[in-house]
Amino acid sequence: MATIKEIAALAGVSRGTVDRVLNNRGSVNPATADKIREIAKALDYKPNKAGLALAAQKKKLKLGVILFSTDNPFFADVLTGVNEKAEDLAGYNCTVLVKQIPINVDAQLRAIEELLREEVNGIALAPQNDERIRVRINELYAQGIPVVTLNTDIENARRLAYVGSNYTRSGATAAGLMRLMTHGTVHIGIITGSPDILCHTERIAGFTDTLRPDRERMHIVSVVETQDDEIESYEQTSRLLKAHPEINALFFAAGGVYGGCRAIASLGLSGKLCAIAFDKADTTEHFLQQGTLSAVICQQPRIQGARPLDLLFAYLTSGELPEKEYNYTAVDIRILENI
Repeated sequence: MATIKEIAALAGVSRGTVDRVLNNRGSVNPATADKIREIAKALDYKPNKAGLALAAQKKKLKLGVILFSTDNPFFADVLTGVNEKAEDLAGYNCTVLVKQIPINVDAQLRAIEELLREEVNGIALAPQNDERIRVRINELYAQGIPVVTLNTDIENARRLAYVGSNYTRSGATAAGLMRLMTHGTVHIGIITGSPDILCHTERIAGFTDTLRPDRERMHIVSVVETQDDEIESYEQTSRLLKAHPEINALFFAAGGVYGGCRAIASLGLSGKLCAIAFDKADTTEHFLQQGTLSAVICQQPRIQGARPLDLLFAYLTSGELPEKEYNYTAVDIRILENI
C-alpha cells in the first residue's frame, strides 16, 4: 500500500505538504496540490479509516448546500436526501447548512457568500450555467473550498464532481417514449425552465437530436420558458395550446409540471395529448392517474441530495478524490401502471 512518504518522493515535496493536501490542512499551491492528488490516486493511496473518523470529529467540518426553491416538489425530495445524510454526518461532528433560493444568479452568489461567512469547508451546489458562478467556483477551488455540483452541472468550472441525471440521455429517453406513444403526424410543444440552467438545455438537446431522423412525422412547434414557476407555466402552456391547436404532444423539460398540467386539464385536453414530464411527486402521480400525463422520467432525488455530501466529506477528511467525475443517477421510467 502506498505511503505519504512515497507520494512525497514522487511529487518532489515534503511529507508535511502531502499531509496538508490529503488532509486539507493549510494552504498549498493549487498546481502542487493537483499533482499530489493525481499521484495518490495513481498509487491507490488509502488512508486509515479509523484515523479518518477520529480526524473528522476533531475537524468540526461544515458543509454548505445550495438548492433551488421547494416550489418545485423535486427539490423537496432532494432536501430529504440532504437531511438524511446530514444526520449521518452529525456523528462525525460535521454540520450541514442549507440555503434554498430562486433561479437567480445574484441570489446564488449571495447564498455562496452567506455560507462562506459561516466558514463552510465545502459546498454542494445546483448551479446556474453563468460566467459569474463559474468564476466564483474557480475562486473557491483556489481557496481550497471544494464544490460538488448536483442536479445540474456547469461548464468549464473547477468543481470536484457532478451528481445527477445524464440529461442528454433523459431527453433522448423522453423522445423515444414519445415516438412509441404516438402515431401519425405529431406536433410537439416544449415547456422548459430557463436557458441558464444547463440541465434544461441538455434535455432539450437530447430530445431534439433523437427526433431528428423522424422530423417528417414529429415536428417541434414551439419552445416556451417558465422559470420553473407554476403560475407562469399555467399561463404559458394555456397560451401555447390556444395559439397552436394542432399541438398533440407536450414535453415538460423542467419544473412547472403542475401548472402546465392544470392548463391541459382546464382546456379539456387530458388524455388527448401525449405529455411527458420528469420526477415522481404527488402531483405527477395525480396527473398520471387523471390521464393528463402519459409518462414521467425519474432521477433519484434523494441520491442527488446525499451523494454530494458523501463526496465532499471523503475529500475533506482524506483528500480522496471521487472515483468518477460524473456520478449519474438512473433513468427510471414511470407510467400509470408502475408509478
